[in-house]
Amino acid sequence: MTEEILSAVDGQLFAVWFLIGAALVFWMQAGFAMVETGFTRAKNAGNILMKNLMDFCIGTVVFILIGFGLLLGEDVVGLIGKPGLDIFTAYENFDYSKFVFNLVFCATTATIVSGAMAERTKFLSYCIYSGVISALIYPIEAHWIWGGGWLSQLGFHDFAGSCAIHMVGGISALIGAKLLGPRIGKFEKDKSGKIVKVNAFPGHNLPIGCLGVFILWLGWYGFNGAACTSVEQLGSVFLTTTVAPAIATVVCMVFTWIKYGKPDVSMCLNASLAGLVAITAPCDVTDCFGAIVIGAVAGLLVVFGVWLLDYKLHIDDPVGAVAVHCMNGIWGTIATGLFATTSAPGNDSVVGLFYGGGFRQLGLQLLGFVSVAAWTAVTITIAFLIIKATVGLRVSEEEEIVGLDSCEHGLPSAYAGFSIMDISNTMTMEVNENTSLGVSDYDTASAAMKEAAVKVETAPAAIPATGIYKVVVIAKLARFEVLKKALNDLGVTGMTMTQVMGCGVQKGAGEMYRGVEMDATLLPKVKVEVIVSKIPVSAVIDAAKKALYTGHIGDGKIFVYNVDKVVKVRTGEEDFAALQDVE
Repeated sequence: MTEEILSAVDGQLFAVWFLIGAALVFWMQAGFAMVETGFTRAKNAGNILMKNLMDFCIGTVVFILIGFGLLLGEDVVGLIGKPGLDIFTAYENFDYSKFVFNLVFCATTATIVSGAMAERTKFLSYCIYSGVISALIYPIEAHWIWGGGWLSQLGFHDFAGSCAIHMVGGISALIGAKLLGPRIGKFEKDKSGKIVKVNAFPGHNLPIGCLGVFILWLGWYGFNGAACTSVEQLGSVFLTTTVAPAIATVVCMVFTWIKYGKPDVSMCLNASLAGLVAITAPCDVTDCFGAIVIGAVAGLLVVFGVWLLDYKLHIDDPVGAVAVHCMNGIWGTIATGLFATTSAPGNDSVVGLFYGGGFRQLGLQLLGFVSVAAWTAVTITIAFLIIKATVGLRVSEEEEIVGLDSCEHGLPSAYAGFSIMDISNTMTMEVNENTSLGVSDYDTASAAMKEAAVKVETAPAAIPATGIYKVVVIAKLARFEVLKKALNDLGVTGMTMTQVMGCGVQKGAGEMYRGVEMDATLLPKVKVEVIVSKIPVSAVIDAAKKALYTGHIGDGKIFVYNVDKVVKVRTGEEDFAALQDVE
């Protein structure tokens, strides 16, 4: 009788722990949001937060309707679960815990993709492919592994999702980032089109990124441990889930210290996640030594992955999602066939190559990796190509430079009250071949079209051959580099650039906050001021008009002022001019 009571109590405790684990996995959404936001630029922070919120919410909708049935419905020839709506028709007998648990795992798969495609993906497109992943791609392959499908019948082992979740999300991220193309300015090309330089885009808030890593690490104890059925097994899983990322981070720190001369902070944060991803599949069947080796390889693999994407594949992944999730998801899947041991509590059947199990389990792990990778690659590619051909995957060049917060969500900044100015590599690069603003040829445009696009205000009726003039040009952020080059080519080398806000014919969008329309209807612009004397003002005006022209009303404005008085002031080695403008 006592044993029966203890057994019942033990069962109830682990049922509660199962749901607590699900809550921890849900909390990982916050971690992903913080990592992706911190590792990207401030002008896209709100967009990334919105994506991380919506991939869970959209995933919930489609998982209710179809995903849960395909994952855990009655097995159909080992390939899919039979779709059903028991959640509506037989709620009194529905397995609520299993639904919630699998839902939060499903959402994790979708959110991995957003990091690699950050800063240049249309929000609508993101919503669509996130829904496709949660409704079809993840549930079907997860059924093979966890829903009684053909891989589980063969003996393939993936305890918590190195393959089913992380590798699938990582492969989707890799393909998406490749089809999408790099962010403007990430890669510089020579005249032949060969990439000659990779530019770094530092994340705007490393503390938030670090907080996200710690949130994810905490959530991972639920991610890996929620399905445990004994205290001993849970303790062992907690141990391996702690050791592997810690070793990965130390190895990464030492390696980057030797390679770059300094320990790389952001790379070590990625390494912690890489170790967690790699140990996810074998966390219940490996021992401490296995966790150490798996973590050490993960710490090196993540550095290699980031280098490979940047310098060889030329794929832009802002947060390192491919290196962390794809490469280490594959490594964790294979490592299960190498380091599984029966000394791990609760494991009496899965034995890896290095513990006397031969090649059988390793062969099954490789089969699972290849099968799931092929399924994911084919289905996500089809989804991306359909989206690209219909609604489009990528925002315009101007929207990308201005920032997705403003253009996609009407949000002036995710940091209200702070001045956010981005004059990084986005404004010093060549024209982005992956986007188009529909630019018309200035030389073939009519005089009326040129005047409508770039209006010249307060220009003197007759400009004398001599004299000093101040020319003020208001332009879009996207045209600053073109304007600067045009003026430099003309001989104007001194200029002042400031970021301003304004609107004219091109009205700014009315921002909304919590359903209330805000008064601000301004667009970000740049103001360029130059003083000319020897260079004809008319030449400056013509060069500026040509540089700003894109064939749209409101491309820019040019103001010309007579400078009435110049006072030279000598301070040390520098000459300054104090100017008084007379309109």
